[in-house]
Amino acid sequence: MTDLAPQQGDTPWEHLHRGQRWNPVRELVASRPPGDRALITLARDGARREWTFGELLDGSGSLAGALVERGVQRGSVVLALVGNTIEYPLLMLACLRIGAVLLPCSEQLRAKDIALRVERARPVLIVCDERNRGVVDAARTPCPVLPVPDASLLDGHDAPPFAELAATDPAFVLFTSGTSGEPKLVTHGQRYLTGQHLQAHNWLAAEPGELVWSTAAPGWSKSTRNTFLAPWLCGAVALLQDRRFDPAERLATIRAEGVNVLCMAPTEYRLIATHGPIGELPSLRRAVTAGEAMGVPAHEAWRAQTGLSIADGYGQTETGHLAGVRPGEQAPPGSMGRPLPDVRVRIVDGELCVDASTVPTFFLGYTPAAEPSPDGLWHTGDQVRQDEDGWLYFQARVDDVIVSAGYRIGPAEVESVLLGHPAVRESAVIGVPDPDRGEVVAAVVVLRDGFAPSDELARELQDFVKAETAPYKYPRLVRFADALPKTNSGKIHRAALRSRSPR
Repeated sequence: MTDLAPQQGDTPWEHLHRGQRWNPVRELVASRPPGDRALITLARDGARREWTFGELLDGSGSLAGALVERGVQRGSVVLALVGNTIEYPLLMLACLRIGAVLLPCSEQLRAKDIALRVERARPVLIVCDERNRGVVDAARTPCPVLPVPDASLLDGHDAPPFAELAATDPAFVLFTSGTSGEPKLVTHGQRYLTGQHLQAHNWLAAEPGELVWSTAAPGWSKSTRNTFLAPWLCGAVALLQDRRFDPAERLATIRAEGVNVLCMAPTEYRLIATHGPIGELPSLRRAVTAGEAMGVPAHEAWRAQTGLSIADGYGQTETGHLAGVRPGEQAPPGSMGRPLPDVRVRIVDGELCVDASTVPTFFLGYTPAAEPSPDGLWHTGDQVRQDEDGWLYFQARVDDVIVSAGYRIGPAEVESVLLGHPAVRESAVIGVPDPDRGEVVAAVVVLRDGFAPSDELARELQDFVKAETAPYKYPRLVRFADALPKTNSGKIHRAALRSRSPR
């Protein structure tokens, strides 16, 4: 087994940059006592099962053998279209064992999305479960398909040897969320896995033996790193639930399973807070979130009812985790945290930029390749501000910043204010063209139960924003909707909103 312990002065990933080889399955799974509990799965039909590291090693080894029999080699891309079922970790481990490259996809994708990913990533095999087979067939790709679950895949195949891998050997290909346009193909190397030590210990912060539930579905980068990899790096146990989101059921699962560390999307925290009383969650020690601005009202509701302050965080598909609220810290309202240890950031004309050499999970590149930034920094495309104590506050995507009559307005701030109104369940703010002001602020609002759209309510929301923040930021246009368009990772799809603007 490769010694993962850093040498004196090292960070936990630096030994990989000195030419040493490793295999993540050997280091994270085979090195653990085979009888130790690794994972709990909760199926849609109510079935519950606990999995040991030995069972995961054997099952993924046999599946790796089945992949090799079907032509998957080191460096081959395998597209996965499965839910939060046991096939997800087994397939990931099988690919990592042989040095294949996993492309996990969201179950919300449609046929054209699958066809795009096959065209861009060129997988040699698609692995999908029965409920997703129809969308794969509709994509009409030439790529062969391996259906799961199939018990014969997990037993009876000889496990291939562990591939010896370097830091820059590819491990995953992921697609960006596509919030501002067509998704981009991102390749991550093996260093993406070892680099998770940074956020696992400084943000997720599970303790050995604790139960961690990261609810993200496959296809989102947070799922790739936090569903089970980061918990295992902490010596914790992971929970995997294959059920649709329901606020009451989510809370019931936390109580029934005794979840200690919870990682949910901001939208999930908000919807639970607006659904009704959260109630006591005695097992829950830490709650974290990332992906978009959550809004102060939801933070306050969770703190008031559970005593927990939700630790916000920030990262990108390309970079992995960059900033967050660390254990023991109390962040100011609305902050997404401070840069993680040794990650160097700089604010350039309001945009968050990062020294990529200080980010252990930085990606290998886009396909097709993009021109590097001339200043040597990674430009995140996110408008932020940083206070004198180093706390970062998300304001907007650079291309989402609204410039109205010379004022620069971040949508996230206006959205956060709107969420403080008792009628508002969700909100999204964009700029729409205006002949006099260049742009004006427009809000699309989803109402809570018991409230109905009206001109009077629209004016009330406008006055509410004027009273809570600078009046020039108020939405001059308000439109009500039943739902907001979202990307596959649950973020607000602003490009879709702009294409059907409130004008």
